[in-house]
Amino acid sequence: MESENNESGVCGCCGPLRPRYKRLVDNIFPEDPKDGLSKSDMEKLTFYAVSAPEKLDRIGAYLAERLSRDVVRHRYWNVVIAMEALDQLLMACHSQSIKPFVESFLHMVAKLLESKEPKLQVLGTNSFVKFANIEEDTPSYHRRYDFFVSQFSAMCHSTHEDVDTRTRIRVAGIKGLQGVVRKTVNDELQAIIWEPQHMDKLIPSMLFNMQDSDDLDRAGHPSTPSVSDQDGEENPATLAENCFRELLGRAAYGNMNNAVRPVLVHLDNHHLWEPNEFAVSCFRIIMYSIQAQHSHHVIQQVLGHLDMHNKNTPRVRAGIVQVLLETVAIAAKGSVGTAQKSKQGDVFTFQNEHGTLPNIWLGPTVLEVFNTLLKHLRMSVDFELGESSRRNSSSSVSSGRSKESEERIVQNAIIQTIGFFGGNLPDYQRAEVMMFIMGKVPVYGTPCHTLDTVKIGHQGTKRIQTMLLSSLIMVTSGFKSKSMAAALPPPFLDPLFSISLMEDGELRQLVLEILHNIIDRHDNRAKLRGIRIIPNVAALKIKREKISKQDVAFMKKHGQQLYRHIYLGCKEDDNMHKNFELLFTTLAILTIELASEEVVIDLIRLNIALQDMALANEENMSMSLRCGVMALVAAYLNFLSQMIANPSFCQHVSKVIELRNMDAPYLLPEHIFRDKCTFPECLDKEERALYFQTAEITECLAGPGYNAERLSIPYVPQVTDEDRLTRRKSFVDTISLQVDILSNNLPDKSQLAEEITFETLKKAIDTSGLEEQERERRRQVMEKFQKAPFEELAAHCESKANMLNERLAHIFELTIRPPPSPSGVVSVSSGHAQNQSVPVYEMKFPDLCVY
Repeated sequence: MESENNESGVCGCCGPLRPRYKRLVDNIFPEDPKDGLSKSDMEKLTFYAVSAPEKLDRIGAYLAERLSRDVVRHRYWNVVIAMEALDQLLMACHSQSIKPFVESFLHMVAKLLESKEPKLQVLGTNSFVKFANIEEDTPSYHRRYDFFVSQFSAMCHSTHEDVDTRTRIRVAGIKGLQGVVRKTVNDELQAIIWEPQHMDKLIPSMLFNMQDSDDLDRAGHPSTPSVSDQDGEENPATLAENCFRELLGRAAYGNMNNAVRPVLVHLDNHHLWEPNEFAVSCFRIIMYSIQAQHSHHVIQQVLGHLDMHNKNTPRVRAGIVQVLLETVAIAAKGSVGTAQKSKQGDVFTFQNEHGTLPNIWLGPTVLEVFNTLLKHLRMSVDFELGESSRRNSSSSVSSGRSKESEERIVQNAIIQTIGFFGGNLPDYQRAEVMMFIMGKVPVYGTPCHTLDTVKIGHQGTKRIQTMLLSSLIMVTSGFKSKSMAAALPPPFLDPLFSISLMEDGELRQLVLEILHNIIDRHDNRAKLRGIRIIPNVAALKIKREKISKQDVAFMKKHGQQLYRHIYLGCKEDDNMHKNFELLFTTLAILTIELASEEVVIDLIRLNIALQDMALANEENMSMSLRCGVMALVAAYLNFLSQMIANPSFCQHVSKVIELRNMDAPYLLPEHIFRDKCTFPECLDKEERALYFQTAEITECLAGPGYNAERLSIPYVPQVTDEDRLTRRKSFVDTISLQVDILSNNLPDKSQLAEEITFETLKKAIDTSGLEEQERERRRQVMEKFQKAPFEELAAHCESKANMLNERLAHIFELTIRPPPSPSGVVSVSSGHAQNQSVPVYEMKFPDLCVY
């Protein structure tokens, strides 16, 4: 055997003098290659390789030499035999010496993959897959798979003319990529596979084959079997999906971005956002395959991609938002453990008595999501208004309307995403989101730093308000707070009530629905749906608890504000059936959730004031509106009397309702809201039996528990600047009214010098005439701004503004002056500047400057 050490000097034709390993390798090739591998000779070669592992590298090199020669000479049967022998040697040998042999093996596989013959490419791929399933004892420090990633990816995109051949090549390419994934993802030394240059080849190759799937809906569901034993192995779409799932399931925290970004790029390049069925399917697979604590990475990637496409077509943006909604929905379903934090991300999971709440984010990430969505909502409104203005100025009406409707699709998708995401947050975090969204709602008369209402105009402002309030309805749905003070803090409550004073019935409806979601903590709204005379309230089985001290304090602080906005909302001219239904539900929920004895008296006073307002009709309300207010009062007092279980009160209410049924059915909700309801010409105040009487209600509630004496004090809402600022349709009207009122309220010098006497004090106390004068003056101001010509109004406003500017300039001149200086100050006298020196001891310094 000494000839083995000097192989090059031995003649190749002398068989007995050849090295033993070469003779053993030559013997496995039969005379007729079609007979296949010689099993007995293969067993001898295997035994020799196991006995002398140091010869493995030479055996591999010689096999590689023969295979290369056979490939060039097109001896494909010999190629098959050589690869089969290599596979068996790989499976049998697991020693340290196998490393050099693997290099020869991979070199042979690369030779097969480089050939143009499909059969050889498939053969090489199958051998590589067998090699990938072998678990090596020690990691490889120098082995790289760059070539195999590129070659297998190219095979996944095969365009062979023959369909069956193309399918076999693509299946082989996918299997090869799957083998690369299995061989590398668990090897810390092969982390390079997650780098962008490899992911940009792996991911698109899988997605390219997944596009051929015939059942996209099945693709994303975790409970659906991915492959069948026969069809899946030969179906490129199904096999690619399995490989895609396996790759994502092995992705670590730091590799998520590199794994998701190629998906977004592929969807862009192939225009798969419109329609977006395949995009939704892909992200279902992603969300169900990755670890639950990595979900927020995917959502952030989609949000960033939405920012990149902020000026794309509406359908593309809508497709991306719908994908975002799908990812949020799946992330909300996932849950892991109880109140534990991931070591790799800012993710918590919580659990309560009802089950496990979904994974949530902490810190500014949540607000970042909502801020991005609200920004795109605003941009969509801008695009919609721009399209409508261009449509009005051009003749292409149909195309403009289609684009406008497409923007509505984007807006609705964003609202659904905001609502769904916010609705799956815990209550404490949902309260912060509610405050954040409310801060984005433009409200007249209040500073709004996020929305420029001047640029988008009244129509755009209303559109923004409607959509943000709609998203707030979805966020507050299911919101349960133990304390109303925490659920309705003043920064949230004040702008919400300001919107309730708008001259738009739809906005007022949205505000009331938001209040219902927050106040109704026992889900009683469904039982109170529809304004009606409820014959037996006990049959509704309303759930309620004793009011807490915190809620009692909340009503003492904010109760009058609630009553005031209900009162003012009842007398709006555009109130419809739904408005009265929501007002009735609001009063009923307040009674159930927050009504102490003091609140009950206040609610009765409020309803008596509404009845008196409809009877007096000082604001010239329509007869339908007056009858609607009467019906609302009747429905609520009927509900309240049964809730507090006062028999005499119930009897009085029932008597009034019975008389109305006979003589005035138009004062009851069952009749007033019918399509063909006839209204009277006037409401007769003298028919006292048709109206609820304060004196009788006071007698009914006399006794322990209720301070019935307060019913004799009529309820009068205070009129504040909020009414004037929020009920205007434009800022021009608001500014004009403010300037006129301020100028008329400026005190005159003669008034300031007037001597204070007993008669002066008496006149100041007697305000009966002053209220009438103030009402008349307000009417004249309103009439002037409604009927006067534009030029006159412009001149009037300009003069008032100039006068105001002059007074402000005078005030600033008096208050803002440079301090005296010892070196002198400059004064102007007779047109000449003079320096006047001021001694230091005469200067007056602030206290903080003296020590």
